[in-house]
Amino acid sequence: MNDEHRQRLDRFLADTERRALVMAELSTHNRDEALDLVQDAMLAFVRRYADKPQAQWAPLFYRVLQNKTRDWGRRTQLRRRWRVWLQGDSEAPDAPDPLQALPDPTGRRPEELIDGDAAIDVLLATLPTLPERQRQAVLLRIWEGLDVAQTATAMGCSPGSVKTHLSRGLRRLRESLETMR
Repeated sequence: MNDEHRQRLDRFLADTERRALVMAELSTHNRDEALDLVQDAMLAFVRRYADKPQAQWAPLFYRVLQNKTRDWGRRTQLRRRWRVWLQGDSEAPDAPDPLQALPDPTGRRPEELIDGDAAIDVLLATLPTLPERQRQAVLLRIWEGLDVAQTATAMGCSPGSVKTHLSRGLRRLRESLETMR
């Protein structure tokens, strides 16, 4: 790999890092886990796809990141099952109520919702609640600006599926914003 190619790759990774971190954090709800996922995705991307044309880097990188995130989700789910099995019944009387940890959706005053930052807060609170494929489509198409074909490549699905997931995800985001009115 020549110096110019290496510099372009470094710039691509530097430009992508922050957005990729936010995407991973929305999936994991944990900044440290998200940092690890992004780092692993970048290393895997460089190992496998650094020699590909630069135009293909974004969809390939996000495909690697989505695969790493999906693998993390599977491992986490498996660990939870083992914890429940090893720790006994989670419905024990002294077990904390998981519903108590959820944020109160009516906890905001109307004057807080008027501010533009409130809309961003609503969107950021809603994004993690979207199904994974809808969240991927919204983030890759809207936030990253990939076209339908690139998004389909990154998600490993057809362009029609991208459009369906995007439409459903945007509808849910719009509905969450309607609660502000």
